[in-house]
Amino acid sequence: MNDTIELLTRVLCDLQPKNPTDGAYLYCQTKSNQQSIFQAAHFLLNNTLTHRILILNTKAKSGYPGFVEWKQQLHQLGIYGKQIEGVLSKETLMLNTLIESEAIIRFAKQHSYHSLVIVAPPFQQLRAFMTAVTVTLREYPELLIYSYPGVAMPWQEEVIHSQGTLMAKRRDLIQEELERIEKYQSKGDLAPPEQVLSYLNKRETVF
Repeated sequence: MNDTIELLTRVLCDLQPKNPTDGAYLYCQTKSNQQSIFQAAHFLLNNTLTHRILILNTKAKSGYPGFVEWKQQLHQLGIYGKQIEGVLSKETLMLNTLIESEAIIRFAKQHSYHSLVIVAPPFQQLRAFMTAVTVTLREYPELLIYSYPGVAMPWQEEVIHSQGTLMAKRRDLIQEELERIEKYQSKGDLAPPEQVLSYLNKRETVF
């Protein structure tokens, strides 16, 4: 079986742990796609699959509306107080998936988290999960990472993505993400599919 196809399937249809995870991290999105992961966050909390929702604690940049606005949006869904926690990252001029992954994995290590759910829109979920696992293997291999993709939204709808600079239909963003995975793997910034699959197989032994 092609490793990428197996990994994609398992990331989009991941097993969830028997106990709630310590947190669910929502990858930064533009307003075009944020409802996808907000709805997933609501489901995860309401079904006791996680203890809290984690979002990047920074001002608006790279298409991300910022911590304050996202917190207000989550309040409208009935998510309040200690159910929301801000993740601090080093000050940067822009945001990207690697910067976010380093921030959340280091946050998890600092707070002695045992498990974490990664949430991104379906078209981005594979790369987000692979990046999170790449950083985890390097910095906190004991952490158990699970995948829970955001709710699917209309695939033919044209949206803004990628640091607020790319406009395309969601269906076209699938190919865009696959090309980015290949690019970052060639640079050595992203673990290959077989290594991420090995992580998943090992994780299931402690499931």
